[in-house]
Amino acid sequence: MCSHYQTLKDAELLLKKFGVREKPPAVGKYDMWPRYQGVFVRRPVEHDAGDEAVPEREAVAGRWGLISAMTKPEGLDKAGKLSTFNARSETAPKSFTFGNAWRRAQHCIIPADAIFEPDWRSGSAVPTRFTRADGAPLGIAGLWDRWRDAAGQWQESYTMLTINADDDPLFRHYHQAGKEKRMVVILPEGAYGDWLTAPTEATRDFLVPFPSDKLVATPMK
Repeated sequence: MCSHYQTLKDAELLLKKFGVREKPPAVGKYDMWPRYQGVFVRRPVEHDAGDEAVPEREAVAGRWGLISAMTKPEGLDKAGKLSTFNARSETAPKSFTFGNAWRRAQHCIIPADAIFEPDWRSGSAVPTRFTRADGAPLGIAGLWDRWRDAAGQWQESYTMLTINADDDPLFRHYHQAGKEKRMVVILPEGAYGDWLTAPTEATRDFLVPFPSDKLVATPMK
């Protein structure tokens, strides 16, 4: 499970690598932790309205930790305390929290310079930074949803999708021994457009491991 990542410092990369017309709102955080406001890329909600002025993709600021549109006002406080920054792809479709976004194919991409996972092989957790070997930013597959706050205003949120990594050549070495190994889904650049427009029934086609030889793992201490 990924609970720490670094977003893009260079907003120009969003335009160049993720096909976004306009730079995202400044969110003020480079090191991202659950419940922080971060940036994600999605197909605009208004895209299917037939307005040619609506872009193919947009960068949106939202809460890292998805809150479902199905959440009732009296349940918002409880929902906000749950660990919803990662979604297990195996159970997300039937989950109350993630089910609405999954069924509606509300796919997003989370741009990142790096993600972090703990290496327990020494007996203690060593934070390890994962980056692409070619220096390009990571595009992490996620789901987005929005909820109405007490004032009736829409608030955005997102989560990273994860898959089993017990047999992955790289990620199987991380997290504690005896526990299931998990990894986020890093999309190849050529799949960005297809992922954002994929229908619900095609979602699982994208949930595959990124080639381990194209990633670099760097211990932080």
